[in-house]
Amino acid sequence: MVCWPAWTGWFSCASPWWVTIRRRWVLPWPASSWTNAEEERCWRESGRRECPPRVTVYLVGAGPGDPGLLTVRGAEVLARADVVVHDRLADPYLLRLAPARADRVDVGKSPGAPVAQDDINALLVARARAGQAVVRLKGGDPFVFGRGGEEAQALLDAGVDFEVVPGVTAAVGVPAYAGVPLTHRGLSAAFTVVTGHSRHAVDHEVDWEALAKVGGTVVVLMGVAHRADIARRLMAGGLADTTPVLAVRWGTRSAQLSMRTTLADLGVAALEPPATIVIGAVASLDLSWFERRPLLGRKVVVTRSSGQAPALVDRLRARGAEAVELAVIEIGEPADGGQALRAAAARAGTYDWVVFTSANAVTRLVGLLRDGRDLGSAKLAAIGPGTLAALAERCLVADLAPERFVAEALLDDFPAPDGAGRRVLLPRAAVAREVLPERLRDLGWEVDVVEAYRTGLPRPSAGALAAVAGADAVAFTSASTVTGFLEVAGINRMPPVVACIGPVTAAAARDAGVRVDVVAEDHTLDGLVAALVSALANSCRWPAT
Repeated sequence: MVCWPAWTGWFSCASPWWVTIRRRWVLPWPASSWTNAEEERCWRESGRRECPPRVTVYLVGAGPGDPGLLTVRGAEVLARADVVVHDRLADPYLLRLAPARADRVDVGKSPGAPVAQDDINALLVARARAGQAVVRLKGGDPFVFGRGGEEAQALLDAGVDFEVVPGVTAAVGVPAYAGVPLTHRGLSAAFTVVTGHSRHAVDHEVDWEALAKVGGTVVVLMGVAHRADIARRLMAGGLADTTPVLAVRWGTRSAQLSMRTTLADLGVAALEPPATIVIGAVASLDLSWFERRPLLGRKVVVTRSSGQAPALVDRLRARGAEAVELAVIEIGEPADGGQALRAAAARAGTYDWVVFTSANAVTRLVGLLRDGRDLGSAKLAAIGPGTLAALAERCLVADLAPERFVAEALLDDFPAPDGAGRRVLLPRAAVAREVLPERLRDLGWEVDVVEAYRTGLPRPSAGALAAVAGADAVAFTSASTVTGFLEVAGINRMPPVVACIGPVTAAAARDAGVRVDVVAEDHTLDGLVAALVSALANSCRWPAT
C-alpha cells in the first residue's frame, strides 16, 4: 500500500499498480509534461513507485450526433471519468459510457441562452484541482469552432494537465451522412469551413466575396440565422445564383432532414438550427445512404432494463431509428437475498437437468459457479437466443434448445425421466408462468423452482416520460415490460404502434387491455426489429421539428 498527501489537502492511499495489475507491463499514468516540480521530483527520486497518478482534463470531440462516431480514445477516457462536462447536443448514449458514479454536468449552450465560457473554464480547472479525472465532451471536434482552444489555454495557464481527443467535425460528417462529398473530381478540389454564428463574424470576420472567388466547396456551420446575408455576399463575390446548396438539419441523427435549394433561394428556405449548409457544385450530388434506412425519423420506445437495452438500441439505430430508452423494469436480488439460489448452485451437479428461460437466470446462477465443472453431469436446456448467448459467453452449450422460443416448445421436446427421483433445477424470475414446472412434474420430473432474481419498477425521469409522448412505437420484449410500462407510464402514453417479441408477451399485453399491432414472427430481437420495420416503414412520416 502506498500513501501520499494529495494536492487537494486530503490524505490518499491506494495499492500500487503492479500489485493490482498482473502481467501488464504498461505505465500506470501518462509520462509526459509535469504539472509541477514537486511531482517531477517525486517520480525521479522514487522510481515512479510512490507518486500519485496525475489527473488530466480530456477535451473530447463527441462527433456531430451519431454516438457511433465517437473515437476509440474518446470512449476510453469516458470510461474512467470522474466528471463529464457536456454540451446540450451530447447524446445520452455517450454519457452512459461514463461510470455510474461519475458526475454529469450539463453546460449546454443553446441559441439565445449562452453559458459564459469563463465559467466553463473555471469549472474544468476547479474539478481537475479537486483530484478528479475530467472529460469535457464537446460536439463535433473541440478545435473546430468548439472553443476548445480557449479551454486548453485556460488549463495551460492554470498549470492543469490536459489532452485533446479529436472528433469528427460536423463540417465533414454531416455532408457524408447526406451523401455529399466535399471534394469530387471535376467538381471541387478544395473546401472551406466557416462559421456564420454571430453578426460580427458574418460582417467582419469572413470575407465572403473573396471566399466566392476561391472556388471549391463552402461549408457553413451555425449559419442558419444569417443565411440570407451569407448568400447575398457570396453572390456579390461572383457565385452564380443557381449554385446548388444542401442544408442538413440534425445531421447524422435519426431526425436528419436534408433540403436542397439554390444560393438565390437560401435566404427564404424554411430552415431551423441546428443545420450544416453546403454550398457548391458538389451539393448537386445525391449519394444517399443514411436517409435510405427504413426507420429513419422514427422514435421507438425500448422498455428493457438498462443493462439489457443496448442490444435492442443498437439494432434500432442501425436501421435509422431513434431509440427512446425507458427502463420499466430493473433486475434485483431475490426476496431471500439469494440464499436459495446459492444453495442450488452448490448442488447444481446433483441435478439431471438445469433449465434456463432467460439470460438473467444464466447470469445469476452460473455466476455462482466456479466453472462448468460444478454442473457435473447435469444437462442444460435453454429458451431463446439471448439465453443461448449468455451460456455461450460462459463457454456452456445447451443440450436442448427448441426452435420456437416459448416454454411450450421446450416441453414438446423435453424427455421423460428414465426412473424415479430424477430432478430438474429451474432458476427463474420471482414472477413467471407456471406452465413449465407444472408440465415437467406431469412428465414425472421432480422440479426445484428457485427464485434467481426479481423485477422491480424504476422511477423514470420526467424527461424520459416526455420523450415517450412523441414516440411512433413501443417494443415489448417480455410480459414484465408490458406490466412495467403500464405502471410507470400509463396506458395514455402508449405510442401508436405496439410491437411484441412473441405470443406470450402479446397475450400479456392484450390481457392488460393493450392493442397489439404487430408480433414478431421470429421471437428474437432481430425479429422484433423486422416487425417494426414492416409496421412503420410504409406509414406516413412527418418532417422532424
